[in-house]
Amino acid sequence: MELNSIQHAPGAKHAKRRVGRGIGSGLGKTAGRGHKGQKSRAGGYHKVGFEGGQMPLQRRLPKRGFKSQSLKFNAEITLSQLEQLGLDSVDLLALKQAGLVGEIAKVVKVVKTGALTKAVKLNGIGATAGAKAAIEAAGGSIA
Repeated sequence: MELNSIQHAPGAKHAKRRVGRGIGSGLGKTAGRGHKGQKSRAGGYHKVGFEGGQMPLQRRLPKRGFKSQSLKFNAEITLSQLEQLGLDSVDLLALKQAGLVGEIAKVVKVVKTGALTKAVKLNGIGATAGAKAAIEAAGGSIA
């Protein structure tokens, strides 16, 4: 093998389509752009959603709703997840280390889904009324 005989693998390189290079190429004259109009001109295009001056759809429709940005800091866990965790005392850090809540969570609440048999003490974690009753029935407490 010599440096001057090295070639690309077959099919690795292919010629770029050259438009506007004569009638014989199949893409001469209008070069695949059709006839006249904004889209046929050099540099002639419009922004996304532009409807030729007509009021665009995203501006014709009414604004609706609101999504609070503070919701991403809230998380919830179930009684069955507390049961599987198997800790006597549970706080926010323990839940983050176990992977039950996200790293950015600041407020955690226990919801009544599943069952709890062992006593669990919650530190800095809220609970719904049903979950609180189930935790206290199992001998646990909420601080």
